Amino acid sequence: MTKLLVATHNKGKVAEFTDMLQDLEIEWLSLDDVGVTEDVEETGLTFRENGVLKARTYAAETGLLTLADDSGLEVDALDGAPGVYTARYGGTGLTAVQRYQKLLNDLKQVPAPQRTARFRCVIVLAAPDGALLGESEGVCEGRIALAPTGDNGFGYDPIFYLPQFDQTMAQLAAAQKHQISHRGRAMQAIAPRLRAVLQGRPG
Repeated sequence: MTKLLVATHNKGKVAEFTDMLQDLEIEWLSLDDVGVTEDVEETGLTFRENGVLKARTYAAETGLLTLADDSGLEVDALDGAPGVYTARYGGTGLTAVQRYQKLLNDLKQVPAPQRTARFRCVIVLAAPDGALLGESEGVCEGRIALAPTGDNGFGYDPIFYLPQFDQTMAQLAAAQKHQISHRGRAMQAIAPRLRAVLQGRPG
């Protein structure tokens, strides 16, 4: 069975990937599983730059085929922030709840129709020799809710409202979320390339 490193310490993210691509014969590994404790400094100015940086660095360090994603929240009323700084919004040492509470506070004067936002995800697949074997992007449009709702998911999911479902991302069932989320769409887009790589096909 092929080992595939997912460049994250986040068990929730690895579980999502595993769920989305259950049909692939892959041993899914997190950074913790392979004993990597150092984080790559995300110096990129775009999600793609950070994804490439993480995929190449961890693939070279571990000798494993590596799938890295960089994703975040773009809020129109904040001129696209937090963007690539989503995971660091508000500074270091904050919990996920503290980060989204800060975001809600920053938007407290913004009415619901103007709270448009999107989750964006870029996924990059790299080989140990540094070759980029594939990449994809997924976007999910929504709005920032007035208050958190729901217990599923992680990160900013409880405050990301999806008008078409009248629910936040954290209220959706996992299968439903995987179909429409930014990460789900990016995974669906890269899945054929990942299958081809695993089967040794060029292209």
